Amino acid sequence: MPTPDPPTSPPPSRLPLEWIAASLRRERNRAGLSLSELAKRAGIAKSTLSQLEAAGGNPSIETVWALAVALGVPFSALVEPPVPTVQVIRAGEGPQVASERADYAGTLLAACPPGARRDIYRMRAEPGAARESDPHIPGTVEHLVVSTGRVKAGPRGESVELGPGDYMSYRGDVPHAYEALEPGTTFVLIMQHV
Repeated sequence: MPTPDPPTSPPPSRLPLEWIAASLRRERNRAGLSLSELAKRAGIAKSTLSQLEAAGGNPSIETVWALAVALGVPFSALVEPPVPTVQVIRAGEGPQVASERADYAGTLLAACPPGARRDIYRMRAEPGAARESDPHIPGTVEHLVVSTGRVKAGPRGESVELGPGDYMSYRGDVPHAYEALEPGTTFVLIMQHV
């Protein structure tokens, strides 16, 4: 009696469709384009674009490249894995590199991407009304490090409480807020513009 062939699994997709779908929707919305307009600019059928935004189909590199060009974004912006919209590193966490010659250590909280500009602010806040901030220019990312006190910060619906030494990054191109939870709260705010 012959042995049955082992079950075969489907071949892996060529591209991470869920990443592409989410990236396409995000970038199309950011550019303020309709499905029809983006499809026209990229030279593809509207039904193809609709299918791609629903994580269907099997797009070629040429199709994704044409969409990236039509959106004015790098190819990698459509195929890289999604990053969390809010990143928190608590005081004492993160990869630390120590000096051999002095009592000195550093923890990299965030590297600056090529072509970005960063503005650095020292902030002071007291308990009371939260400081509501409108969205900044597209692509803005804010980095916050608490010095003293406690602060609740971040995009609407994603705010996090932070204490001394805690680090957080989040999109600054969406509505966000800062709220001091203790008197004498201070923090460093770095606004990164691409």
